[in-house]
Amino acid sequence: MKKIATYLISILLVEALGFTVGMLTRTGTEIYAGMINKPPLSPPGILFPIAWTILYALMGVGVARIILSGQSYERRIAVILFAAQLVLNLAWCFIFFGAQKFMLAFVELIIMLALVMMMIIFFRKTDTLAAMLQIPYIMWLCFAAYLNLGVVVLN
Repeated sequence: MKKIATYLISILLVEALGFTVGMLTRTGTEIYAGMINKPPLSPPGILFPIAWTILYALMGVGVARIILSGQSYERRIAVILFAAQLVLNLAWCFIFFGAQKFMLAFVELIIMLALVMMMIIFFRKTDTLAAMLQIPYIMWLCFAAYLNLGVVVLN
């Protein structure tokens, strides 16, 4: 029962944080959708909440697996890196959509990418599947970096 609760709490917490930030930055998202020049390959707006819901679920499952693994130095570092990258993940929305500071958002995203790479390394030292579940996330962040940089250049 503890395992199920850990998975549910982890997934629901990450999803709730993502949903809350999405609601708080909704106005900026609407401005972005209507007024900002976007780079080629920009997907339709409806894709973003779908993709993030899936990615947040994978993040939640991954961190739950780490939390449930045995106590170790690697586990502690993995959880700290997870928390740090999640804070940056959520802050990016405020920087990009809320403040519309596109270059600052890009720099923050590059830092976040580095943290996620480190997180995946420490996840792998603790639980290989938890690390593998983060591969779609890092791929999406790379695509997001392309989109963010495109917005910087075009605006």
